[in-house]
Amino acid sequence: MKDWQNTLFLFILGVISFITQEIVTFAMLGIILVALNNIHSTLLEIRDYQKEQTN
Repeated sequence: MKDWQNTLFLFILGVISFITQEIVTFAMLGIILVALNNIHSTLLEIRDYQKEQTN
């Protein structure tokens, strides 16, 4: 996903969590999303490195 889509998704999730008073859940989901994004970036770097080594 693109950065603006992530921002929009987090904004909508934040508004919903504020209305339902689930701020802790929002914070935990934010941490999980950041961790998953970092894992995805690392996997993409590994893939690119492997492609570079085979060519």
